[in-house]
Amino acid sequence: MICYLSKNYKGLSSAGNKAKTDIEQIMDRLHYRNVGLRRTFHTNTVLSFFLTLAGVLKTPFSLRKGDILVLQYPLKKYYAFVCNLAHWRGCKVVTLIHDLGSFRRGKLTEKEEIKRLNHSDYIIAHNEVMKKWLDDRHCRAEVGALEIFDYLSSVAPKKYVQGQKPYRVLYAGALNHRKNAFLYEVGEFIHSYRFVLYGSGFECEQARGSQYFEYKGFVPSDQLIGSAEGDFGLVWDGSSASTCAGNWGEYLQYNNPHKTSLYIRCELPIIIWEKAALAGFVRQHQIGICVRSLEELDEILSNLTNEQYQDMKSNVEKVSKQLSEGHYLAAAMEKAFAFLK
Repeated sequence: MICYLSKNYKGLSSAGNKAKTDIEQIMDRLHYRNVGLRRTFHTNTVLSFFLTLAGVLKTPFSLRKGDILVLQYPLKKYYAFVCNLAHWRGCKVVTLIHDLGSFRRGKLTEKEEIKRLNHSDYIIAHNEVMKKWLDDRHCRAEVGALEIFDYLSSVAPKKYVQGQKPYRVLYAGALNHRKNAFLYEVGEFIHSYRFVLYGSGFECEQARGSQYFEYKGFVPSDQLIGSAEGDFGLVWDGSSASTCAGNWGEYLQYNNPHKTSLYIRCELPIIIWEKAALAGFVRQHQIGICVRSLEELDEILSNLTNEQYQDMKSNVEKVSKQLSEGHYLAAAMEKAFAFLK
């Protein structure tokens, strides 16, 4: 039997919780069995702690010899404990990575992270780049790749109305200086397109070329899928428009930003940094444009033909359907189970 451990999530406002609860829903569809308590969404910290702990303590009594337990990582202080319990019960463990603490947050050293992940029998990394990072650091578990995060929503994407240049580039997320200072300098290089911003914290009066920005404020993801105003979705992080710099920007070389999946579910072709781990996925499926710098984007979009845009649009609609069906998680899990048999 394939099993998973559910927990309490403090709402769905964060992309991390959305990704994890989507995965639980897909596992439910695939008839995996929850060995913890039912999924809850209490925001109270103390209640959240005890609900998650109760689910963890229930796990060994719910597992049977020969089961495969799927864990979503990180699971904070419980991860190694749950892996050991599963092995004690004669089970195998598949770990799906959401975030690596040794990267941008620096909560673990690389050695500590690998030591922790070595409790697993099989690991699903975000992509081939993250897989290589784990293999190069002598991770003992077999490592596979998810490719991209699926994205569930009952909302139908807004139907595209044939538009004309200037193109509108949508960016969703944290809009403050700390995480995305590039937004405050990129206007200097804009002449032939516009930015549409969704999120909190944007100070338009401080941005260069503020006339090129349209600030929509925070919009919940489901609502955004049904109402997104844009022709492209931008995947970019950090302090510079020239390259993805700083801890947030450099992490793009290894992780799968959940906003990429959100843009695809909005059926928006992607604009992404050419060194980002997901750039290969964008090229392979021909669903967008990979750029070295945002300084060159103006010229690229000026020279883009309507036929080229429509080809990307058609391709992204196909991938969007796959994300809505949980295709990538199901495929990655199938490879994991085939290896563990």
